[in-house]
Amino acid sequence: MIILWTDGSASPNPGPGGFAVLEEINGDFQPVALGREPQSTNIRMEGLAMIAAIKYAGEEPLEIHSDSEFWINVLTKWAPGWQARGWTKSKGEIQNLDIVKELYDLYTTHDVSLIWVRGHAGTKLNELADEWANKARKGATL
Repeated sequence: MIILWTDGSASPNPGPGGFAVLEEINGDFQPVALGREPQSTNIRMEGLAMIAAIKYAGEEPLEIHSDSEFWINVLTKWAPGWQARGWTKSKGEIQNLDIVKELYDLYTTHDVSLIWVRGHAGTKLNELADEWANKARKGATL
């Protein structure tokens, strides 16, 4: 099983955004995917990080550690109903529908476990993912 840590950042929010995906490599955690958008939000960047993580893992079973309770809820609670209703919800439009659809498709066609971690609570690997997401927002690449 591949174990990845994801995080996203936008500063200001909305503003320039970045995301990071980390994997343990030779006993150290290193970024395996970084991305950015010139104008984005924290939510978009968190979702794009999860997409990048699943694509990185390919067909391997995957465990994603994320501090995004929002995206975990989208995937495990809300998206099944939205999809059943033709990607609509009872009140208002679904924000970031492009990311929702792509991520939900990847999630439902791959062996993915989601682990929520409290953000900015001193969890070493979550903090490191946050650091790399901020570096990506500022232009860092692999």
